Amino acid sequence: MSDAAKDKAARLLKKRGSISSLGSHEVKAKETTYKNKDSLSTVSYIDEPGHHEDIPRPAVQMENTYQLGPAKRFPVATVNNILKDVLTSYLQEEKYDGDLCRQMTKTISEVVKARVKDLMIPRYKIIVLINIGQLNEQNMKFGSRCLWDPASDTFSSFTFKNNSLFAVANVYAVYFE
Repeated sequence: MSDAAKDKAARLLKKRGSISSLGSHEVKAKETTYKNKDSLSTVSYIDEPGHHEDIPRPAVQMENTYQLGPAKRFPVATVNNILKDVLTSYLQEEKYDGDLCRQMTKTISEVVKARVKDLMIPRYKIIVLINIGQLNEQNMKFGSRCLWDPASDTFSSFTFKNNSLFAVANVYAVYFE
C-alpha cells in the first residue's frame, strides 16, 4: 500500500472513528491503555449525524404499498410478437454452427429482455430462456417447472424453424410483491 493510500485510509478511519482496519504496525497515533504482546484493542464509534460528507446517502426509501396483485396484467400477446420479431430477424438466414449459436442465444436473450423491459410493466421480474439447436431429423421436448402464483405470474413462448436450425424462446414474467 502506498504512503498516500495509507494516509488517506488513516484520515477516513480517523474521521469515522475506527482504526480496526489498519494493521498494528500502521497504527501510531492511537494509544491503547491495555497492551498485550501481539494484540491491539480498538474502539469504533460514529460521529454526530451530518458529519459524513464522503459517505453517499442511500436513495429515498419508499414505504410498502401492500399491493398483493398487479394493477396491469402482463401482455402475453405483445411479448409473443416481440419474440417472433427478434427470432425471425436474427435467425432467418442463419445456418447452424455451434459456436455461432452459443453466442446468438446470449445476444437474442439480451435483446428480448431489453425490448420487454421497454414495455415498462411494473413489478414483474423477467426471465428469458433461448435454446437453439440443429434441425437434423430428431425430436426434442422442452419442459420447465416453476413455483408461482397462477393468478399473477405468466409466460410467453415462441418456436422458430428454418432449413438448418430451430429456436425455442421462453419469457417468464413473475410478479414481485
